[in-house]
Amino acid sequence: MTATPTLVIIPTYNELDNLPLIVGRIRQAAPEVDVLIVDDNSPDGTGDLADTMASEDEQLHVIHREGKGGLCGAYVAGFRWGLEHNYAVMCEMDADGSHAPEQLHTLLKAIDDGADLVIGSRYVPGGKVVNWPKKRYVLSRGGNLYISLALGAGLSDMTAGYRAYRREVIEALDLDELSNAGYIFQVDLAWRAVREGYDVREVPITFTEREIGESKLDGSFVGSSLAEVTKWGFAHRSEQAKEFFKETKKLVKHEVDKRRK
Repeated sequence: MTATPTLVIIPTYNELDNLPLIVGRIRQAAPEVDVLIVDDNSPDGTGDLADTMASEDEQLHVIHREGKGGLCGAYVAGFRWGLEHNYAVMCEMDADGSHAPEQLHTLLKAIDDGADLVIGSRYVPGGKVVNWPKKRYVLSRGGNLYISLALGAGLSDMTAGYRAYRREVIEALDLDELSNAGYIFQVDLAWRAVREGYDVREVPITFTEREIGESKLDGSFVGSSLAEVTKWGFAHRSEQAKEFFKETKKLVKHEVDKRRK
C-alpha cells in the first residue's frame, strides 16, 4: 500500500477561536496535507467544533481524548493514528498560530531533500521570535544553549515544537518510553533520533506569540527538565568515555603485541 504523504497533528485544549484560523491557514498554504486534531476534552467546545469542521472537510480528522493528558500524550496519540493510517510524513504544529502554516513547505522541502527529522528553529540564522517578553526569550534561549552543551547534539532549538518526521523515525522510537516532564519530550524525541543516526536538520522559522487565548506553558517545568537533560548528558558522556577507554585499550594491546613479534 502506498503511504499517504503528510499529516499535520494539532493538539488542542480550549482553542475554540484559534481552530478555524489555523485550519484555514493550512488549507491556504498547503491544501495537499491532511490535518489531525487531537482534542483533550476541551470545556470550551473545541472538540465539538473540530467534529463539525471534519464533517465538511474529508482531509480533517479528529481524536477525542478523555481529559487534559498533556502535549506529549496528545502527540503520541497522533503519531500512532498516523502510523495506523499509513502516512509517510507526520508534522507537529501548535493550534495558536505561533507556528506559521505558510512556512510548512520549508520543513517539507528538507524532508524531500533527504532529512529524517526537520525542526523549525528559532535560533538558527534566519529564525526569529516575535512578541515574546524578554524574560521568556532569555529562558528559552538559555535553556536551549544549556541543552546543546549538555548533550552535544549539534542542534540549536531542541525544545521547538514545529517539526516534520518521516514515519520511519516514529516507527523506530519507543513512544512508550518518552519523557513527559513538561515539554522535555521534544528534546527526548530529537535526542533519540540523533543517537539512532537519523538525519536531523534545522530550518529557520518565525515563531509568533499567540494573540488569542492563554499560553499553556509556564516556567515551572524548567528546573526538572534541565535536571533530566543533565542526567542524559552525563550518561552519554560516561558511555563515550567507556568506549574511548575500551578502544584505547585495544590499540595499546595491539601495539604491545606487534612489538613483541
